[in-house]
Amino acid sequence: MNSQPEPRILFSREEIAAAVKRLAVEIRKDYLGKRPILIGILKGSFMFMADLIRFLDLTLEVEFIGLSSYRRGTESSGKVEVVQGLRSAIKGRHVLVIEDIVDTGLTTGFLLDYLRKKKPASLKLCTLTDKPSRRKAPVAIDYLGFTVPDKFLVGYGLDWDEKFRYLPDICFIEEGC
Repeated sequence: MNSQPEPRILFSREEIAAAVKRLAVEIRKDYLGKRPILIGILKGSFMFMADLIRFLDLTLEVEFIGLSSYRRGTESSGKVEVVQGLRSAIKGRHVLVIEDIVDTGLTTGFLLDYLRKKKPASLKLCTLTDKPSRRKAPVAIDYLGFTVPDKFLVGYGLDWDEKFRYLPDICFIEEGC
């Protein structure tokens, strides 16, 4: 019988809250008076983005984009596609992309190139987690919560085949599950 893997905590909800508050202070300082548009990458970034916005105390707009490079399981297919496009124009706007994890860099790199073509006034990236050990494409991260080991992460919006997204902590599951 194949049982569900048991997630183990990597970062507690308290550590996550401290990182989100730290990032909000950095972002607020850089965007004061600019009215940025924050673009969350669905589905994983929604919890992080909601908490970040609560701490930002800025006039801003919120937008979401849906991208996919995963089919099922823990390995990326390598081919990125837009599954839900933007509804707002970003030309001439200050854009801050909110990501849950930068892993291979393929999906994030694809999105940043896609957004650059729309000619924003500025384009920056904020990610809660970065896994540089798996990088296949270079990605410049402007605001970073945590650098993480080469483990499959779940919780706080991150999922494994749509499971574990609800966990309040960032956890990992062992490969081969």
